[in-house]
Amino acid sequence: MFARMREDIDSVFDRDPAARNVLEVLFCYPGLHAIWLHRIAHWLWTHEFFFLGRLTSHLSRFITSIEIHPGAKIGRKFFIDHGMGVVIGETAEIGDNVTMYHGVTLGGVTWDKVKRHPTIGDNVVIGSGAKVLGPFTVGANSKIGSNSVVVKEVPPNSSVVGIPGRVVQTEGEQPEKPDLQHGNMPDPEAKAISCLFDQIRELDRKFQTLSTEHEQLKKKLAD
Repeated sequence: MFARMREDIDSVFDRDPAARNVLEVLFCYPGLHAIWLHRIAHWLWTHEFFFLGRLTSHLSRFITSIEIHPGAKIGRKFFIDHGMGVVIGETAEIGDNVTMYHGVTLGGVTWDKVKRHPTIGDNVVIGSGAKVLGPFTVGANSKIGSNSVVVKEVPPNSSVVGIPGRVVQTEGEQPEKPDLQHGNMPDPEAKAISCLFDQIRELDRKFQTLSTEHEQLKKKLAD
């Protein structure tokens, strides 16, 4: 248990350059508190102490402003940065080394008692305000841009932006060790803007072609 807690603390230092010492991390990181309280709630839930599990989850929400259903499955080295407004649904599954920023929702799109929340692969980074909705998989090593709304499967090693979320970059090979440092992450927004400019140029070309054909047709009709 203590080794797992040490691992959680180390993951904070690995992914947050603002972290200065262990004491600060222990007392001032609500994401860490939410994860530890979730482990208690999840243990109670899986051992069919459903009310106590939900109560622990509710207390965690009150303390941290992070809502994680006790039924959600979370892997190792999960890191929630800032954390305010994060919501993780009952059937959500999160892999190892996942990074999540404030305002993220892992939600469902049905009221049926089935698998209705997403499965997040290893090493995924989900930007602030993103909504991932539905029982699909976000592939390992992928990155979800801030405020994106993702409603369908995401391939591994991809970057997703927009509403609805669109894959704007897919790497050919899986990296040996994903780089989660803030300054070294790919910029999916810049890639999306580049794609928009490409589409505008293509539309302009088609417009010019149609204009030329229209003028030629007018001349034929006039003759």
